[in-house]
Amino acid sequence: MSKPDYYKLLGVEKDVSGKDLKKAYRRVAMKHHPDRNPDDKASEEKFKEVAEAYEVLSDEQKRATYDQYGHAGLEGGAGMGGGHGHGGGGFGSFSDIFGDVFGEQFGGGGGRRGGPARGADLRYNLDLDLEEAVKGATVKIRVPSLTTCQPCSGSGAKKGTRPKQCATCGGVGQVRMQQGFFSVQQACPTCQGKGSVIADPCNSCHGQGRTEETKNLSVKVPAGVDTGDRIRLSGEGEAGDSGGPKGDLYVQVSVREHEIFQRDGKNLYCEIPIGFVEAALGGDLEVPTLDGRVKLKVPSETQTGKLFRLRGKGVIPVRGGSVGDLLCRVAVETPVNLTSKQKELLTELQSTMKGGKNSPKQSSWFDGMKNFFA
Repeated sequence: MSKPDYYKLLGVEKDVSGKDLKKAYRRVAMKHHPDRNPDDKASEEKFKEVAEAYEVLSDEQKRATYDQYGHAGLEGGAGMGGGHGHGGGGFGSFSDIFGDVFGEQFGGGGGRRGGPARGADLRYNLDLDLEEAVKGATVKIRVPSLTTCQPCSGSGAKKGTRPKQCATCGGVGQVRMQQGFFSVQQACPTCQGKGSVIADPCNSCHGQGRTEETKNLSVKVPAGVDTGDRIRLSGEGEAGDSGGPKGDLYVQVSVREHEIFQRDGKNLYCEIPIGFVEAALGGDLEVPTLDGRVKLKVPSETQTGKLFRLRGKGVIPVRGGSVGDLLCRVAVETPVNLTSKQKELLTELQSTMKGGKNSPKQSSWFDGMKNFFA
């Protein structure tokens, strides 16, 4: 059975923001949650589909894959199951949904509070020459980041000491407050939700557990990348809080304009200016490629705009497939700065020309113009 469109399932457009996507998910998930619809198999299945849709669309990489390839691109483990709190074929309690709605301050469960947090992902904009993008390269980059403090191993406490459990929240990181009908949980004001306090901070990081550092990294750029592609370096993002795992570094590729070639997917294009004598009589031309020069045979009577295809001289697609081609567009150039002798020769040549025979396009254009006005 074919799967439903994830955007339609959540009732959003393709350009929906992350904030509005989450709102839509909460609304639809609460409607179909099994706690609200006991013994209703249809609602249960609908809830699973909604959770699956949100899991994919809330993940930047999975969403990009789904937008480009649809459900087929997510097959084989690319998008389903286990990653989201309500997905993976099961579902949380109704209070879990309320926890999402009220910023995780309502309902049961405290497993995600007070513990080490994963570090933030980083983005680096990498500008490449066309040759580097087409052939691949190894590029050195410098990335400022927050790294785990070595003296305290990320704990934030001076060496030989440890953070102590917060006396206010008992290490949970949350305190419960009664507000009329609702019982609301919020971050502990003493430990700011960490569940522990540092009595003797580390002198190096001043209790933060992380220090600023500029890392030198080597990025292996695969052959065939293009503007808009991203390279993920796992674990090269910021260090996590309280000793949590590191985030990832995403290298965003941008290819500079080339003075000769333009790229369109796996094909390259270039314009070759030739004199009108070469265009009329034909001949051999030297054409540049990214692999060196090659000879191109130009037949006689070649017109401006004529495309010549050099097969296999384009780009190897980064995701696999056949090599692209180089397409050379001829531009016949009118001579300038003529001498008196050259003008005389051209005048003599012109006197030998017979319109319809030597310039068929010009002749047919004038005939069309006459018919138009007639």
